[in-house]
Amino acid sequence: MKSWVSRSLSVVAALSLTVAPGEVDALAPGDVPPAVDLQDRSGVPVKLESLRGKVVLLDFWASWCGPCKQEMPVLEALHNKYKSQGLVIVGINIDNQQKKMDNFLKSNPVTFRLVRDEKLAVASRYEPPTMPSSYFIGRGGKIRMVHEGFRKKDIDKLEAMIVTLLAEAWGAMPSDASPSTAAE
Repeated sequence: MKSWVSRSLSVVAALSLTVAPGEVDALAPGDVPPAVDLQDRSGVPVKLESLRGKVVLLDFWASWCGPCKQEMPVLEALHNKYKSQGLVIVGINIDNQQKKMDNFLKSNPVTFRLVRDEKLAVASRYEPPTMPSSYFIGRGGKIRMVHEGFRKKDIDKLEAMIVTLLAEAWGAMPSDASPSTAAE
């Protein structure tokens, strides 16, 4: 089994091969997110544009990622708590083998939508800085926060962003709410 470091380097190398140097800048709050056009585990297409008007949390994760294992039950709890208010969580798995994702999910089951990006088609557009990386997208379709990594101390911050975005009117981004990038 590859170590976390060698797997990370493989992902970074694959991402860098799919995009010419200087072609894509890191996504930031205020940016329109790139398309997501993958099928979920049931074969149903997940298209980001069809989720306009909802608050979307895109989370890039992998089975070899320790913080991803800690984050999954938190995302599941947030999904269950806020889905009726318009939150949609889409987990984007970057494992190169279906079996790795399936084995991970046996011990970390979730009910929110999951897609597998084994060819890194979507990941190459987002260039997630670490695993996991979460992109919070407001009702108007723009990235409002990028959160890198996961630690238990992040839970309140993630939930606060969800609550803020759910409270906003469709397409609104109040002048007093500055978008942010969270690292850790």
